[in-house]
Amino acid sequence: MTRVSKEFIHEGRYCAEIQVELIEDDTAWSPYLSPVDVHKLEAARAALRRGDLAEAAKYGRVFELTPVAAE
Repeated sequence: MTRVSKEFIHEGRYCAEIQVELIEDDTAWSPYLSPVDVHKLEAARAALRRGDLAEAAKYGRVFELTPVAAE
């Protein structure tokens, strides 16, 4: 059985929201990701590290993080 979930990858000033499928079964490792989804997450993280936002956006939504001053 699978269910859709979102994973967030954070690198520097950027964050990517990547849609993945969690695989659920009766093993102790459940839920887990498929190798394809793991590759997607790793590729998006590498693109964010390089600052290649266009490449990272191929895998999901990309956000620029802005610090907020606490008052």
